[in-house]
Amino acid sequence: MISDSTRARFDREVAKYPPDQKQSAVMALLAIVQQEQGFVTKQSEEEIAQYLGMPTIAVHEVTTFYNMYNQRPVGKYKLNVCTNLPCQLRDGQKALQHLERKLGITMGETTPDGLFTLQQSECLGACADSPVMLVNDRTMCSFMSNDKLDQLVDGLKGAQG
Repeated sequence: MISDSTRARFDREVAKYPPDQKQSAVMALLAIVQQEQGFVTKQSEEEIAQYLGMPTIAVHEVTTFYNMYNQRPVGKYKLNVCTNLPCQLRDGQKALQHLERKLGITMGETTPDGLFTLQQSECLGACADSPVMLVNDRTMCSFMSNDKLDQLVDGLKGAQG
């Protein structure tokens, strides 16, 4: 159920668009739901679709196209490693494999302590800085050697203590 405070946030986003183009706010509404719930549920997609007057499948297509929208609970730190071809040629896949070994999980999984979720992503737009990764959909990390990956993970773990 969308709360009154969430609906007020929806109203503010939709007000940025002409009335006949309110569907343009779909990404912002998905971001609001994710901020409040941690991930986007099917029910949330249905409510957003109803609110915007668009088919539920259209909202679902946006949710599934962009990997910034979580469709299930994720760890406190979501690590997205670029594995697109240019990054693979510059050790992007090796960086992902290193993190899998270090964290003891495979791509798409979350560590048992709920701290890390490891994902691969398509182009992050920083091919020259490869291997690159995005932490929590916000912080870009470049030139991620195994040592830098270890430092990042150990630093995030240490921030918990």
